[in-house]
Amino acid sequence: MTSHSVSAAAAGTWLLGDLKVNRIGFGAMRLTGSAALHQGTPSDRGQAISVLRRAVELGVNHIDTAAFYFSRLRSANELINSALAPYPDDLVIATKVGPARDAAGEWATPARPDQLRGQVEENLRQLGRDHLDVVNLRLMGQDCISEHFGALAELRDAGLIRHLGISGARPEHLAEAQAIAPVVCVQNRYSIDAPGEDELLRACAEFGIAFVPFFAIAGEGRMAGAARAEHDEVRAVARVHGISYAQIRLAWILRKGAHVLAIPGTGNPDHLVDNVAAGAIRLTEEELQLLNAIGSSKS
Repeated sequence: MTSHSVSAAAAGTWLLGDLKVNRIGFGAMRLTGSAALHQGTPSDRGQAISVLRRAVELGVNHIDTAAFYFSRLRSANELINSALAPYPDDLVIATKVGPARDAAGEWATPARPDQLRGQVEENLRQLGRDHLDVVNLRLMGQDCISEHFGALAELRDAGLIRHLGISGARPEHLAEAQAIAPVVCVQNRYSIDAPGEDELLRACAEFGIAFVPFFAIAGEGRMAGAARAEHDEVRAVARVHGISYAQIRLAWILRKGAHVLAIPGTGNPDHLVDNVAAGAIRLTEEELQLLNAIGSSKS
């Protein structure tokens, strides 16, 4: 498949509330440097901006970001603003609040409910917008989220936020949030080698809520990325299709349900094209069973 024929639309679409997005999106975390957040070498600004513009050219209309995605010299939100503003009408930008980092990049105490408005306004300033399309409350170990989610629901009622989601959540958190305001997405760690979210995956499907996995490619590597010895099953399926291991991981994710959205992130233009192309890959039932066995062996 040539880059000219690659399109994020090949994976199909889903509604985040009333916002239609292609199921292959883009995660902005790795735009800022050679490793996530403040680690590694700051990225080349021109290349990061080119990757964002190329993503939109390929049909990506769902970008995941956060104000706490920054390195010593780069801010993901600022890069998005510089690359894409004025924004296309169909572009949906989802961000996260809850975690906090100081100016030096060190993790600070997570936001209290009364501090979430400040985080929302920070995202608005950095992105140059008068409202945020989707804001996910990123849980930081709390058992009860009613005060935090309630604070975001008030900002939604005030017009600063259009839709709400939750991240790093358990099924009981989803029920708690839904009792306060509509939830359009759940963003959790999920991959071939770190499944373990099937109950939440099914609950989202039942309620028509998007399930948005992060670390779908990195898997057990998490923040360190995909540098690891790949599973034999992934290698075998990739050989049959003549594609990369990352593409197999994304194709597997997308087969977990029509409500599953992928947000692979990269600062590499070639990897971007490969990731978007994964939306057109169709795995057989036998291949799915082989890949599913990886997660089963870990449970």
